[in-house]
Amino acid sequence: MNIRDNKYYRLFLKTPWPYYAGAVILAVLNIAIFASSGKPWGVTSPFALWGTWIYETLGGSVDTWVYYAGSHGKALSKGLLANGGSIRNIGIIVGALLATLLASEFKIKKIKSLRQAVAAILGGLFMGYGARIAFGCNIGALFSGVASMALSGWIYLAFMFLGAFVGSKLLVKFFM
Repeated sequence: MNIRDNKYYRLFLKTPWPYYAGAVILAVLNIAIFASSGKPWGVTSPFALWGTWIYETLGGSVDTWVYYAGSHGKALSKGLLANGGSIRNIGIIVGALLATLLASEFKIKKIKSLRQAVAAILGGLFMGYGARIAFGCNIGALFSGVASMALSGWIYLAFMFLGAFVGSKLLVKFFM
C-alpha cells in the first residue's frame, strides 16, 4: 500500500486543517511555553542572538552593547543549544520543512524579476526591523501580548493591519 493512499496521511498532511485547529494548537503551545519557561512565546530575540553569535565568530565584540548588559547577555553566554527560544525556532524551521516535504508541497521557485527580488528583500528588512523595534513579532508582541491582555498586543494588532494594508498597496503599485 502506498503511503499517499493512507486516509490518515491525507487527513493530517495533505488536506488543509481548519483554522480553529491551528488556533487551539497555538493556544496550547503558548500555555505550555509560558508554564514551562515563565516567559511568553517569542521568536525574534533568538534571531538577534544568532546574528550576534555569527558576528562574534567573525571577530566582532558586543561587550559594550547595552542590549547585552542584562538577561540577553546571560542568554548570549550560554550558547545556542542552551537557549529555549533557539530550540523552538529550530523546531519551527525543521517542522515547516518536514510538513512541506511530507505534503509534497516543497518547491523552489524561480525569481521572476529583479523587482520581485527587491520587493522580497525590502519586505524582509522592514519586517525584521519592525519586529525588533516592537520588541517582538506577530508571535511575541501580538499573540503573546493579546493572550496576556497587554495593551501593547492590541496596539500591535491595529498597526499590523495598517502595515499590511499600506504594504499591499505599495506592492501592487511599485512591484507588480
